Amino acid sequence: MNLPSYITLEKLDHFIAEAFKEDVGDGDHSSLASVPNDAVQKAVLKVKDNGIIAGIDLAEYIFKKVDSDFVIEKLIKDGEKVSFGDEAFYVTGKAQKILTCERLVLNCMQRMSGIATYTNEMMELIKGTNAKILDTRKTTPNFRMLEKWAVKIGGAENHRFGLYDMVMLKDNHVDFSGSITNAVQQTKNYLKNQKIELKIEVETRNFDEVKEALEANVDVIMLDNFSLDEMKQAVNYINGKIKTEASGGITKESVRAIAETGVDFISSGAIIHSAKNFDLSLKAIK
Repeated sequence: MNLPSYITLEKLDHFIAEAFKEDVGDGDHSSLASVPNDAVQKAVLKVKDNGIIAGIDLAEYIFKKVDSDFVIEKLIKDGEKVSFGDEAFYVTGKAQKILTCERLVLNCMQRMSGIATYTNEMMELIKGTNAKILDTRKTTPNFRMLEKWAVKIGGAENHRFGLYDMVMLKDNHVDFSGSITNAVQQTKNYLKNQKIELKIEVETRNFDEVKEALEANVDVIMLDNFSLDEMKQAVNYINGKIKTEASGGITKESVRAIAETGVDFISSGAIIHSAKNFDLSLKAIK
């Protein structure tokens, strides 16, 4: 299983344990009551949508975590294009345990595949430009690592994972500090005193703030809610000295024109928070 650096088996195990605690409680009584304990069955994951599949490796890990005797036959890999009617994998094992795993596997895969699909559509729209699509922290609490994993599967890049792995000085940080110059200088002093090495990104709201951020010598300048003309002006002024990132309500309709301004990155919360769940089902094979 090829995991992004922010996902460890320990984190996955914790997530799975908490998910089952929430869903199963003191027992999956529907399955325990109606299905013989020793019954061994086979089920198939059916695709009922068109797009990019994600979460197959995770599904296998969930099944194996519940019962190492499960046999998984994967027919499709994460990141592949799928169409309505495709079959993604077969799972064979204790019928009761297949039923107990079913909802968690589907919930994860439907969410991840929806995100991977939306992400891939955005990537296709900017093909031929030098821009890269990034995700944001606009994620579901306690589900972030899987949502960001889905972004990677969909072909885009992850932004910072959380508040700890990059400094991003947004409008409120700047306003509370008094100016971009103050915020950046205080940040550099803090990082030096704490002996922490982190990249610094600054959000700018206008061309004057772009000039100030450039003079402050940060790693990335975010151009937030700039018009296309303002963005082109800022990118030309920065002239490759510092990486640039466009942000602010970016959609499928606007992303191509934004990429063509010459920005290095385009951050999109929509690829996660606006992705619709992918339609999948797990069906018994009689």
